[in-house]
Amino acid sequence: MFAHIRADLAIIRERDPAARGPLEILLCYPGFQALTLHRLSHRLWRSGLPLKLPARLLSQLGRSLTGIEIHPGAKIGQGVFIDHGMGVVIGETAEVGDRCLLYQGVTLGGTGKDYGKRHPTLAKNVVIGAGAKVLGAIDVGANTRVGAGSVVVRNVEADCTVVGIPGRVIHQSGVRINPLAHSALPDTEANVIRNLMERIDQLEGQVRSLQDNLRTMAAANGSTLSEARSGKAQSLKDREILEFLGEQS
Repeated sequence: MFAHIRADLAIIRERDPAARGPLEILLCYPGFQALTLHRLSHRLWRSGLPLKLPARLLSQLGRSLTGIEIHPGAKIGQGVFIDHGMGVVIGETAEVGDRCLLYQGVTLGGTGKDYGKRHPTLAKNVVIGAGAKVLGAIDVGANTRVGAGSVVVRNVEADCTVVGIPGRVIHQSGVRINPLAHSALPDTEANVIRNLMERIDQLEGQVRSLQDNLRTMAAANGSTLSEARSGKAQSLKDREILEFLGEQS
């Protein structure tokens, strides 16, 4: 129990520059308070008592005090940091590995009404961004980061970056991630749009070249080429496209 508390204190001081000392963490960090109460309720839950009510009451007390709801049946490793934490929900069969980092609004939830394992399992050093939802009995590999607002419903291998709804793996490598860089995620939608627009520009250039050749051939034969009507074309240089992609004109 005390080893867990020491690890929780150490990880907060390591990852949060605003943490000025153990006393401030004890009194002012709801994530630490919620985890400490959870470790007590978890021990009650696994004690073999015929009634689980005391454990549930203790978890409800933690929810009321911190805004973080952790079912007493959830398994949480050492050095876990719930930053800010308001609105975090961790289900009964969820498992959170050592040194994981969860931001506010995260849900480790279940799907359906099946009994048994129905919540996710996070390996070591997983980072879950603010508002992200990880749903179902899925596994998230070590050193993976999930972008803010993402919804993950499938297994994720180690050393991945996941964004979007539903969550898509957009990066995978053997390089260990910086756990605090959860906002440094590539903009996959912008990249896809940029690639499509570049392809459209290329195709429109080819069409114009073919039309010029046809006009030349028609003029040589003493005839005219009818013009096909088309809508206003857009390219990567248009202001609306540049603004959407977040680029300067």
